[in-house]
Amino acid sequence: MSDIQCAARFLVVRHAEAAYPDPDPMGGPDLGLTENGKAQARALAHQVAGERVAAVLGSTMGRAAQTAQIVGEELGTGAEELDGVQEFFIGDLVGSQDQAAVDAVFDTWVAGDLAAAFPGGESGTELVARFRAAIEDLADSYRGETVLVVSHGGVMSVAIPRLSGRATPEMLAARWLPLCGIARVDVDADGWLLHEWPGSADPAHQVVDNCAD
Repeated sequence: MSDIQCAARFLVVRHAEAAYPDPDPMGGPDLGLTENGKAQARALAHQVAGERVAAVLGSTMGRAAQTAQIVGEELGTGAEELDGVQEFFIGDLVGSQDQAAVDAVFDTWVAGDLAAAFPGGESGTELVARFRAAIEDLADSYRGETVLVVSHGGVMSVAIPRLSGRATPEMLAARWLPLCGIARVDVDADGWLLHEWPGSADPAHQVVDNCAD
């Protein structure tokens, strides 16, 4: 990224509540936001309305793209798609029901080994690199401004602590992010400065609605 010293502020958000097929093939497409999820997205927009958001972007996955679309409509910014902040790619496990195999790779990343990879999918190192590239490219375009990016809990919890130099065991254990949970981080040529992390070590936290007005 450019060496100009002027940080962009990012509100990196986990998507709102989505619907999924039943049974849900892992790694497959979601069914878009539930009605509750749409209400959460509108509440998120109201929550950040005073932060002078200059742009709203969502990942290439439906639940994040739809969250971004609703937030952008409410804020009057519109929304764009951002490749690179989508959830981790599980490769050959897409469409399977092997949750244990998915958890094994993800738990290895949490334990510190980013070289671990899904068969036919991505490694933790690759995940962090593409997330970093996506955000830093945006930071070059929005120096001194605030940008809201709708992403996903898994990729956020792997990438953001490491890119901000906060990959302590306690921080990595706080991997469970609530719906619409916001990580506030400044990004410039000096690096990533994390101001707020919404995660918890309690798995039940991932279904908490953090989009309250």
